[in-house]
Amino acid sequence: MHRYGSVIRLRPEMEARYRELHAAVWPEVLAQISASNIRNYTIFLRDGVLFSYFEYVGEDFAGDMARMAQDPTTQQWWQLTDPCQERLPETPDGEQWAPMEEVFHVD
Repeated sequence: MHRYGSVIRLRPEMEARYRELHAAVWPEVLAQISASNIRNYTIFLRDGVLFSYFEYVGEDFAGDMARMAQDPTTQQWWQLTDPCQERLPETPDGEQWAPMEEVFHVD
């Protein structure tokens, strides 16, 4: 299992919409997340910054993420959520969220 954390800005004028969308995530999107070997997926909000955390339990992260990105329902979901977000300047090309480095963990 590998833990992933990432961040992105939430556009202040879109906070209500973002919260509304995540209060009722489409079942197909949740199924795709699970099929992509993602577990314990959580998004936190603080001072206009979204922090995402999840655990990846698969064997081929790049392949699973590519399959997720090609899923038509997930693409429709992202068309709704992406306008709510503002990429940080240091976000790698082709990514929406900026990855974080894990510097400490204890179970």
